[in-house]
Amino acid sequence: MKQTFRVPVLAIYLTALVSMDAASQNPFFSTYTTPFGVPPFDQIKNEHFEPAFIEGMNRQAAEIAAITAQKEAPTFANTILALENSGDLMDRVGTVFFNFNNANTNDGLQKIAQTLSPKLSKHRDDIQLNAELFKRVKAVYDQRNSLKLTGEQKMLLEKTYKSFVRSGAALSAEKQERMRKINAEMSLLTLKFGQNLLAENNNYTLVIEKAEDLSGLPASLIAAAADDAKKRKMEGKWVFTLQNPSIMPFLQYADNRALREKIFKAYLERGNHNDAYDNKALMTNIVALRAEKAALLGYENHAAYVLEESMAQTPAKVSALLNQLWTATVPVTKQEAAELQTMMDKDGRNEKLEGWDWRYYAEKLRKQKYDLKEEELRPYFALDNVRQGIFTLCQRLYGLKFEPRADIPVYHEEVMAYEVKEANGQPVGVMYMDFHPRASKRGGAWMTSYRKQELQNGKRIAPVVSIVCNFSRPTGGAPALLSMDEVHTFFHEFGHALHGLLSNVTYGSLSGTSVPRDFVELPSQIMENWSTEPEMMKLYAKHYQTGEVIPEALIEKMKKSSLFNQGFETSEYLAASLLDMSYHTLRPGQTPTDVLTFEKEAMDKIGLISQIPPRYRTTYFQHIFSGGYSAGYYSYIWSAVLDADAFEVFKQKGLFDQKSAQSFRKNVLEKGGTDEPMKLYLNFRGAEPDIKPLLRRRGLLKEVN
Repeated sequence: MKQTFRVPVLAIYLTALVSMDAASQNPFFSTYTTPFGVPPFDQIKNEHFEPAFIEGMNRQAAEIAAITAQKEAPTFANTILALENSGDLMDRVGTVFFNFNNANTNDGLQKIAQTLSPKLSKHRDDIQLNAELFKRVKAVYDQRNSLKLTGEQKMLLEKTYKSFVRSGAALSAEKQERMRKINAEMSLLTLKFGQNLLAENNNYTLVIEKAEDLSGLPASLIAAAADDAKKRKMEGKWVFTLQNPSIMPFLQYADNRALREKIFKAYLERGNHNDAYDNKALMTNIVALRAEKAALLGYENHAAYVLEESMAQTPAKVSALLNQLWTATVPVTKQEAAELQTMMDKDGRNEKLEGWDWRYYAEKLRKQKYDLKEEELRPYFALDNVRQGIFTLCQRLYGLKFEPRADIPVYHEEVMAYEVKEANGQPVGVMYMDFHPRASKRGGAWMTSYRKQELQNGKRIAPVVSIVCNFSRPTGGAPALLSMDEVHTFFHEFGHALHGLLSNVTYGSLSGTSVPRDFVELPSQIMENWSTEPEMMKLYAKHYQTGEVIPEALIEKMKKSSLFNQGFETSEYLAASLLDMSYHTLRPGQTPTDVLTFEKEAMDKIGLISQIPPRYRTTYFQHIFSGGYSAGYYSYIWSAVLDADAFEVFKQKGLFDQKSAQSFRKNVLEKGGTDEPMKLYLNFRGAEPDIKPLLRRRGLLKEVN
């Protein structure tokens, strides 16, 4: 809880004084006067970040110095809570800067990131490797059993102590110095990896000049490609990019096989051109440094270090789950490949099925088997309708209301802001939504926070969260029409947002999504289940032109085809997860010199068929080399076991059963990281998760003994 204990104010302000002139010009140095105290995005400029970071580091350093200078014996209040309360300015500037750098970056921001990265790394190390501070933290931890602490206080104490130990606070001075160098180097390497990938995505275009080369493509995709060409001053042509809303439907529908091959290979070779944006050397160094850091801390490998703080706990448990699923998936995948090869043969092509053929012939097979073309679904998934459907779902489950607020500043003109309220009108938080691709935004979709929920003097501080996506844009006079995959993504990220919004804990560092990676995906993935339930679809899947609710016949086709292509989808995901573990179970000295050979051998070892690449190949695997999911990409499937099992409650008791929803809210969404994940799950479900619902959902159950 904020302000229960404060370090001496004079010590802070004597060492961290900001001039009145600078404070008046830099919005980070002033109290936000915006609605709900959100960041004043309209006032923030690039030049504000560096001085705010420097001042933030100075202030927090002074706060830490005040903690260690105390003569009083260490207590929870004067040490653990004081540390929790430090760094307010760092939090304010950091959340805005890093979110800008992901969702609305520019050359200036990227240069600032490169300049500040080693400084921020040093600042973190100066805290985590502070011997006097660790001595005080350890003193409180050692007497934890005799202290009268609440459950949340015990968790905060434990996590604080572990964070110091896992950062190297108990190491010798010599090893700590090496740790500092590793951290500084990795901060730059991971940053550069992401910047390179953004450049690779932006630099490639497939420009089509002849209309006949558009054969097979949906009108909406052709219109989007023409719009993109026009923006690039290439009127009369069509531009396709490596952004998912462009490349994936192109691979799915383009009749021109040579062009499918061209864009598919460009997608696979991102970060692998031996140029300024090549990522091979970067990730090799990252893997080596992670292995060395783990060894310094006494772990066998990086995965062992990471997984110690997860639900899975050990690499062996992760491998057991992944291999069980892989064994079940391989026969299904091979059967799918054979079916597609047969269809390709019937198509008159005397050629082997390749990766650039899979989506194309899968779409043809879907049409043949189920009389369903995925493009038929888009008219029923207008972005506004899907959003309203999610709002309706949240209202039925949790009583939430979402009101658009034009007076809340946003960081880009396309972003929308909403005030979230309880059924009784009580404020919950603020939510931003940012939907479409642009050159300043990295690929993928994610949820993030600008302010975490916490208590200050007993008052709940409302969280400020954002979901950022790369959905299909409006084209040709039609609204943005989403693919089924994009619909799933929308529900998914909204689940993360609810985790942040509905948090109701005392300490910010334990709130919302501050949970292990393999638990954080439960709230997001359980939301996806509602997206295709017939009862739910009738509430939001309405034709954008006629308002007609999606027909029963189309829903039935979707249901019958729900297991279609699951071998492919599961294989590409599992392959990436296993590749992640292959890199991060290496010990010092085992780092591969030839990344591409290592990747191929890892995939050959598990028997991945040539037509399916891992969902993320090494040189563009941003999740693990720049996105915080190292040795953790498996977490989506681990959480899928949880979400499939948890959703059984709603299938049994009713899709909109409020009692079950309130239990999920109370025991999972509100609790953040205040208790062990399995205990939170047990409090909701009453039993440990069963893997069978997931296997049944994916059509894999029959393959498991």
